[in-house]
Amino acid sequence: MRYFNLFLILFFIAPAILTAQQQEIPDKAFCAVCVLQGENELEKVKAHAEYGGKMYYFCSKNCKKEFDEDPVAFLPPTFPRPAPDIVFETLDGNDASLKDYSDMLVLLDFWATWCKPCLKTMPDLQKLYDAYSDKGLVVVGISIDEGDDSIKKIKKFIDKKNISYPIFSDAKQMPAWHLFNVKAIPALFLIDQNQQIVAQWIGNLDHEIITAEVIERLESKEVPQK
Repeated sequence: MRYFNLFLILFFIAPAILTAQQQEIPDKAFCAVCVLQGENELEKVKAHAEYGGKMYYFCSKNCKKEFDEDPVAFLPPTFPRPAPDIVFETLDGNDASLKDYSDMLVLLDFWATWCKPCLKTMPDLQKLYDAYSDKGLVVVGISIDEGDDSIKKIKKFIDKKNISYPIFSDAKQMPAWHLFNVKAIPALFLIDQNQQIVAQWIGNLDHEIITAEVIERLESKEVPQK
């Protein structure tokens, strides 16, 4: 009788639970993968997955596959969290490090010369740097361009656009964008003087929000004035 009762539970109740779960899946939702690529519109749900007790939705099976391969990379960011200890190259081929700016508020920008959204946002970053560089802010641009002529492309671009904040090349064997788990560019990370990531933005950027966050951090006692 005990096994018969167990059979009844498995046969009748378990399918009911699954059906209830299926009914909870929305017709449209934010794709957990596309959100990190700058998409901010609800999309038709084509797949879903559960991770850490939470349900995630996807606009395609390919997005679900990408999520399944590294789900932690697509989880909502936590703040503050330690910034990776990264090393990158100056345009002259010398080493530089994020620790070189440990006494400043750092707005770290991952970009590339072929990325139109990146190029569009750089004049705004320049304005931010011009306005607050004497108050403890430094904008650090790290180009992920590859190839033998990458440095030439970067120099040509920053000269043409009159970019004066520090620009580096992500040319190390262990790329900085990989350590920061960047899935799409432009990708901006705000790092305080304690080497903690306190905010980040990816894809479509709202510079009013970024500026407000920078000002708040600069006015905080946690960031020393120069």
